[in-house]
Amino acid sequence: MAIYRILQNTPFGPDEVARLVTAYEQTLKALGLTDRNDPITELVARKIIEISQTGVRDPLLLARRAIEDLGAPSA
Repeated sequence: MAIYRILQNTPFGPDEVARLVTAYEQTLKALGLTDRNDPITELVARKIIEISQTGVRDPLLLARRAIEDLGAPSA
């Protein structure tokens, strides 16, 4: 999974990783992305991490913001 690969060398703790993974999975589901090898999944992972670095912690809000920032219509 792209997000685990990216988070491998980051200072995020287990709780933060769990929130990011939850947001990542919610975002992929909302976008209808099922192939975890699709290059777009890495873009989604990076966007989730980028948004979290602005202080957003809620996985649902992270997912919504990522969908908006990626220019996808809201579900």
